[in-house]
Amino acid sequence: MASLDPMSERDFQDQVIALAILHGWKVHHVRPGMTSTGRWMTHVQGHRGFPDLVLCHDKHGIVFAELKANKGRLDEAQVDWLRFLDSAGGEVYVWRPTDLPYILKRLKGIRDATQTV
Repeated sequence: MASLDPMSERDFQDQVIALAILHGWKVHHVRPGMTSTGRWMTHVQGHRGFPDLVLCHDKHGIVFAELKANKGRLDEAQVDWLRFLDSAGGEVYVWRPTDLPYILKRLKGIRDATQTV
C-alpha cells in the first residue's frame, strides 16, 4: 500500500486561505518572486520573518498565522516576529496541517487560548 505524501506548505496555505475567505475573512499574504539570478525572494521593506498570513474579520478579530508543514521549523526571525506580535496583544498562531480542525473552528469565530504561541 502506497503512503500518501504529506501536505506541502503551499497546499496547506492555499487551503487555509480558501477556508478564511469562505468564512468572511480578509486575507493578506505576500508571495515570493524569482529574481533575475533565479533566487526566490519576498520583496518587502522591514524585518525578515513576518508571519505568512494576516487574517481580519469584522466580528472575529485579527489573526497573525505562520504556516508550517507538519515537520517544518520556525527560524529565529519568525520566532522574533511572533513574540513581538504576541507581546503587543496580537492573536498569534503557528498552524500546521494537523491543526486543520482547530483552524476551521477559529475561522468560524471560536477562540481557544491554548492554541496561541
